[in-house]
This record gives sequence, structure tokens and C-alpha cells, in this order.
Amino acid sequence: MVARPVGGPRLSGQTDPVRIYLPATLLDVDAATTQPAISPRRAHAVTTALRELFPDEDDEGLEYAAQLAAADDSLELVGAADDAPRLRVVLSADVDAGTVTVLDDEIPSAVQVSMPVPWSAVVCAHVDEPAAADDVARALGGGDEDAVERLDERDLLWYDATELGTIPR
Repeated sequence: MVARPVGGPRLSGQTDPVRIYLPATLLDVDAATTQPAISPRRAHAVTTALRELFPDEDDEGLEYAAQLAAADDSLELVGAADDAPRLRVVLSADVDAGTVTVLDDEIPSAVQVSMPVPWSAVVCAHVDEPAAADDVARALGGGDEDAVERLDERDLLWYDATELGTIPR
């Protein structure tokens, strides 16, 4: 992967914050009370490549596509953390554009966040409902394609940043 500056009409040359979709786990959310920020990592955003892939899509649709890509990355993070609750988490955050670079990656929304993301930058969280835990476990446990398909069809539930401590598990 090669990183290059974020580009596109929404991101290029901006000094305003950029909305990113940060894959996470509920362990990350739990750390909000003890850690001042979320570690730098790959995230997703509306990039030039994403706009080119979906030229007829409006901003809301492009943001949803970036969120879905982050949900896929969250599944990988959950699988890598044995003690993480088996639910996907995507944190929407507004960060300084200078801390985000587009990754030359097969996923057109992939970006790298170079600085820790303070919890104050998190606007909301999108989280699986607890009933999805079995499908998450099955998708991780043996690559159950039916479970993966069911997860793809599920909408993540929305929680305001002030509700992070009340997310059901």
C-alpha cells in the first residue's frame, strides 16, 4: 500500500475537519473512559476513488459505502481480539484533513489516519445489535458465507457520542 494525500472535491485542500469512518471494537469504546484517544489506523472516507466508483451516488450514499467498508474492517478487528464482544463497531469522527491520507489500496474508501483520534472528535457510533453476535462469531469462526451474507444485510444501529457507554452487548 502506498499512501497519498486525500483528494477529491470533499477532501482536497480542506482545512476543515474530514469525516472518517473508523473501524473499532467494543473494547475500543470501553477504553473511552481510560484512554484519551483511539490509536491511528486504517479508516474509510469519501475519496476521489470512491466517487469515481459510484459516479451517480450522492454524498449520503458515498458516506454509507465508506461506513460499510469500515464495518468489514471492524469484523477483522473483532476477530483479532479474542476478548472483544462479537459485534462490529464503526466510529464516525471528524478529524483534521492533514492527518488523513488516501491509501493506494484495492478498497477505494481506504485512508490512513496518522494521529490518534481524540474521543471528542467522535460524532457517533454504528454498532451491530446484540442479536448479530452469533452471525459475527460464525463469520469469524469458519468463514460461514451465510453468516457473512446476513451481516451484509444488517443495518448497524446508530448511537450518539454521548451514548457510547450505553451500547448493549
